[in-house]
Amino acid sequence: MIREKNLPLHHPRKIYLNEQLLGYFLVSPALICITLIALYPVLNTFKLSLYNMQLQLIGLTHFVGLQNYISLFHDSRFWSATFNTIVFTIVSVSLELILGMIMALLMNKSFRGTGLVRAAVLIPWAIPTVVSALMWKFIYNDQFGVLNDILMKMGLIDHYRAWLGTPSLALGAAIFADVWKTAPFMGLLLLAGLQNIPNELYEAATVDGAGSIRQFFTITLPLLKSTILVALIFRTLDAFRVFDLIFVLTGGGPGNSTEVLSIYAYKTLFRNLDFGMGSAIAVIIFIFVFIFAMFYIRLLDKSIFE
Repeated sequence: MIREKNLPLHHPRKIYLNEQLLGYFLVSPALICITLIALYPVLNTFKLSLYNMQLQLIGLTHFVGLQNYISLFHDSRFWSATFNTIVFTIVSVSLELILGMIMALLMNKSFRGTGLVRAAVLIPWAIPTVVSALMWKFIYNDQFGVLNDILMKMGLIDHYRAWLGTPSLALGAAIFADVWKTAPFMGLLLLAGLQNIPNELYEAATVDGAGSIRQFFTITLPLLKSTILVALIFRTLDAFRVFDLIFVLTGGGPGNSTEVLSIYAYKTLFRNLDFGMGSAIAVIIFIFVFIFAMFYIRLLDKSIFE
């Protein structure tokens, strides 16, 4: 067997090894940054979740293993926050996908002022989330909110309603505000995919007698599958980790009806000063997000290589 050091300088295997080492060298700064910025906090959070660490009980910190996780699984408030998070994620992402697809199909048409329409559609997404949430908080206000005034004039309601103060309405109001803000982002991603579909396919389908609906299901959707999955990855992970919108709108109330996992983790960490339990909630959020990401990535790989 020929040793590596005896190979000629321009031997293909030696060139491959040199390029491989160069590749590792070039990506090493990024890997170090990822390790320090992302991996270390995750590992440290997992470590904290194994301790009973309450700042109001200084000196009583001790290792408890998985006891924090066991306590969470017996906590009705944790399951309520999990339910709210899943409902918020599924409903908001589904509506954003439908509305985003409609926006993308409209913006993909050629007409005068196309660029202006595309820019106007993106305004809600460009507004910072906190500003958007404050705006919707004023719109939903039960005393001087414009939403109540419009619905009263249209005859759809007979009295002003506390949209953010009623447990049965608050989560739906938060979902609507989130859809208004992020549906344009979904539309922008889908528009990029639509513009990569050759027009010749639609022209051929028109010649064959296929209508718009049939073209959508036989041409647009199949060729847009990878783009849809990428958009779903971004929005699902973002929606599951929602914090700022809910925090500004309701703070998790009324009666924990809008309390999602990130809000519950925040309250446990910074209001109750229970770093062990709060870290356990954060780890569970990470596990959920990781599972979602792996699921979507597997679907994406299958769609690419089909």
